[in-house]
Amino acid sequence: MSSNDTAILSWNNATIQLNRYFSIFIFLFGIIGNILNILVLSQRNLRSNPCAFLFLASSIASLIAIISGLFTRTTSGWAIDLTNTITWLCQLRTFVVFVSRTIAYCLIALATIDRWLSSCFDPRRRQMSTIINAQRGMIIILIFSCLLYVQMFYCYEANLINAPLKCYGKTITCRLITDLTYAFVANIFPLIIMLYFGLMTIINIRQSKRRIQIINMTSISRVTINISQRSKKTDYYLLYMLFVQVILFGIFTLPQNIQKFIALAQSNQIKTALDSAIENFIFNFFLLFAYLANGMSFYIYTLSGGSVFRNELIKLAQTVRQIF
Repeated sequence: MSSNDTAILSWNNATIQLNRYFSIFIFLFGIIGNILNILVLSQRNLRSNPCAFLFLASSIASLIAIISGLFTRTTSGWAIDLTNTITWLCQLRTFVVFVSRTIAYCLIALATIDRWLSSCFDPRRRQMSTIINAQRGMIIILIFSCLLYVQMFYCYEANLINAPLKCYGKTITCRLITDLTYAFVANIFPLIIMLYFGLMTIINIRQSKRRIQIINMTSISRVTINISQRSKKTDYYLLYMLFVQVILFGIFTLPQNIQKFIALAQSNQIKTALDSAIENFIFNFFLLFAYLANGMSFYIYTLSGGSVFRNELIKLAQTVRQIF
């Protein structure tokens, strides 16, 4: 074989190994993290907080996204992936993956809005930060996400040859619509919302600190101040958890969108077999890399959630130990 053929085989083998082993790591990383997240955030002390409720709903959506998106990829190295050969399974899996990931990301964006509302000085805005409004927002996002990706049942098809995946958009137009919709609605717009309302929340917190200093100088009882401080502590750690998640969200999701746009822009160019092999490896790497955004939340909350999240995790572990 020529050196060119050897390079092609090497890149194709690297892609196979990437899908076989890196996907298993992300799958286990995300499944364990999201299950623990759901158990901790379901505790009584946290589930009454609208921001924690949105974190909980986002973790459920991320768990669905990882199971539907990565389970077949982890088994494809050792068994036949039916979503690559049966069109209706391909369409259903793709629909569930895109909908669940969009819901997960939009719920985090909604959580930043909730943190901004809860930090506002205007009491009317603070009163909007409620569980009922969080549930309403979740339902609206669910319906909107389902309607947004209905075209998957027409656009996606199995057994494709000239595509990054066998289960993929059957035409350039379908791929363009899908990629633009996912990039802007599920990634870019939520990221802009997170950044904007995150900055607005920081401004509100700085203003509230000045007011607290003034209040503490007045004759308010210590009991009232302590209750306020405990509530502020919970809100502070939830906000910090949110900011860390927003930063990593951008790091994990934006490279995939950039790679897809570059690939679409070069779709009409004639490529060699080596170019296609390299592009296929890069596509699969960033595709798997983006799934880290769906599996990272528990580890972020544990490391950056302070005593609020870790105490609930310890209580959960003690409860499980007592049962067994």
